[in-house]
Amino acid sequence: MFITQKLAGQTVAHVLAGQNLTEALNAVWRSNPDLESGQRGAIQDICYGTLRQLGLIEGVLKQLLRSPLHEPELKALLLIAVYQLQFTRAASHTIVDHAVKVAAQTGSGFGKGLVNGVLRSFLRGKDELVRRAQANEVGLYSHPAWWIKTMKSAYPTEWEAILVANNQHPPMTLRVNPAHTSVNDYLALLSAANIEASALDELAIILKRPVSVDFLPHFFAGWVSVQDWGAQVAAKLLDLHDGQTVLDACAAPGGKTCHILETAQVTLTALDNDASRLQRVKDNLKRVNKTATLLQGDASAPDTWFDGQQFDRILADVPCSATGVARRHPDIKWLRRNDDLAKFARQQAKILDALWPLVAPNGKLLYATCSVFPIENAASAEAFALRHPDAKRLELPASALPNGQSIDGQLLPTAEHDGFYYALFSKS
Repeated sequence: MFITQKLAGQTVAHVLAGQNLTEALNAVWRSNPDLESGQRGAIQDICYGTLRQLGLIEGVLKQLLRSPLHEPELKALLLIAVYQLQFTRAASHTIVDHAVKVAAQTGSGFGKGLVNGVLRSFLRGKDELVRRAQANEVGLYSHPAWWIKTMKSAYPTEWEAILVANNQHPPMTLRVNPAHTSVNDYLALLSAANIEASALDELAIILKRPVSVDFLPHFFAGWVSVQDWGAQVAAKLLDLHDGQTVLDACAAPGGKTCHILETAQVTLTALDNDASRLQRVKDNLKRVNKTATLLQGDASAPDTWFDGQQFDRILADVPCSATGVARRHPDIKWLRRNDDLAKFARQQAKILDALWPLVAPNGKLLYATCSVFPIENAASAEAFALRHPDAKRLELPASALPNGQSIDGQLLPTAEHDGFYYALFSKS
């Protein structure tokens, strides 16, 4: 547990200093190539769990510290140890003992006594400490105050369920490739592999517990893909037909790209401004045995890559705050700032305005985000329609939506899917 706590603490410290969690973990893997898979899993679980519950844990820690702690790695060590003591089944004495040993090697090394005292004080009074921390909404819901305030305003009846869902473990959902199998037949293969699962619709399967893709039957032959149920909506809404030309703007990592090609025989261009992310699209296409034209370019600057041939369908899956997938990326809650939302909205408007001339007459553009904030979603869609009188907003068919419903195109996170937003426009 020593190395697990040490590396988890360092990772959380980097995230709280502003680094993306995925990048921080990748740096740990590169620096420690000899870690066993079990150690990697434990480090990842502790980091994700600590960041999911960070509001509560920080509320507890403030009660236990006489003054602010200015050594970031020592503070992160305390955060992950309190998380372990409160939310895991590991033996408390082991957690404390190893945390003290890590403290001896952290920063100036003065923190052994502090860590020992703080953690033992937590064990003596944790029920009352947690109760007091949860008296504050940031501690109760483990979200920043500005986020909670915005959710209350935007979703007066759903806000609490959204915050609670963001702190749960995300579901693992599969998309069946109908060229190879059906939902019922693949469920039988999963059952034979002792993997519990159930159908969500004619293409989607949700697993009772996440598993490595290595254990999914015929995964590497393209029979299924891992894709959230909410993300599977995009290809359905595009109203795809054989022979169409399609642009998947901001395509990486390629889940929607592959779904489009599995839905109809179209000529598809996959665009992304990041070469390394475009490689992931290429890898996903290879696994499902599909082909597309891959372009590296900026969706907001078509003059650098557009050849003049308009598209029948465009998927504008634009950059956003990613707040609808916060349970998959819990660092988002603590790295995002309120003023980030307006910046994303401006970027989204620029991309939409640049892509709209590329839509052929009678063609359709689908605007998509994985956000739950209206400024990036409904407000952006409404503003786009006002700027472009030839853009007619279409009603989303209930048959394409999870459980047949949304709030004006907004899918809120539930036990079955993440948070997404969709707005569909046709060119008159």
